[in-house]
Amino acid sequence: MIRRFIAISIIVSSLLLGWFWMLYERSINESYITDEMGSVLVSIEKGQNLNQIISVLDKKSVVNGRWFKWLVRFEGVANKIQAGEYEFSPGLTPVQILSYLVKGKVNQYAISIVEGQTFKEILNDIQGHSAIKSTLPINAMMTEYLELLNISEKHLEGLLLPETYFFVKNTSDVDIIKRAYRSMQVFVNSAWPERQKKAVIPSVYDALILASIVEKETGVASERKQIAGLFIRRLEIGMKLQTDPTVIYGMGDIYKGDIRFRDLRKDTPYNTYTRYGLPPTPIAMPGKAAIEAVLHPVETKSLYFVSKGDGTHVFSETLKQHNAAVDKYQRNK
Repeated sequence: MIRRFIAISIIVSSLLLGWFWMLYERSINESYITDEMGSVLVSIEKGQNLNQIISVLDKKSVVNGRWFKWLVRFEGVANKIQAGEYEFSPGLTPVQILSYLVKGKVNQYAISIVEGQTFKEILNDIQGHSAIKSTLPINAMMTEYLELLNISEKHLEGLLLPETYFFVKNTSDVDIIKRAYRSMQVFVNSAWPERQKKAVIPSVYDALILASIVEKETGVASERKQIAGLFIRRLEIGMKLQTDPTVIYGMGDIYKGDIRFRDLRKDTPYNTYTRYGLPPTPIAMPGKAAIEAVLHPVETKSLYFVSKGDGTHVFSETLKQHNAAVDKYQRNK
């Protein structure tokens, strides 16, 4: 009787174990996320314990909490799940979801810094992104921003590299700005040694100042090096740069879309109609192409250029030629 009881117990236990294993395998290898549900966002917060994490996943209907807990225990990864926001698409199984959590394959967001943007515009865009944590004050003095960012510069204008930056949810505005600053430092300092040396552009910072002007003056790639060469020639012969974007930058919030004659005559540190040389800082964020244009300009005799109205310009060597081009394309004579 005892032997029969033991045999029956073994058979029953084996059947129960087999049944349990069948249910377990099915639970962890079949997806709970249907096409009708679409992708599911799940946020795992720092400090949450295993039960809390499983509860979040179960409530989002991406796993069966009871079976998922067994999976975590069998894999021995209870302390390896990483915090963050995850996006789980239809078809993902609990095994794959656990792999995401352990590897930290968190949901990625992106923000782009656009060529020609000012620091104020960039900060507004960054703080307007729903996945970025805003920590910096609005409309603070530049010195305050530099102190909060712990960046040893006199100004941030022109020092953030225009690119697309990827990040995880709740990344701070400080982190994004610091990344853009470091990216600019890496790019411009690696490009600087290969430059065509120009006495009027003695430093990396001067190159960024002129590159920001080139960036604002044209969006046509084929003209950047020619415009850079033209401005460098003006600097070499002691001619004023006389470029409207610097005047606009110096006007600040006063600028409402039009430059009047009195604006060109009103002196500011950025008015290149009243002052010689480069302005004290960049006036926008120059892209890589504008920086390369300043470091490798076209040698030109042109001193003047005027917009044709289609994004391109007419270049002239003499004031007489320039006035004729102005009459043709601006005054419609």
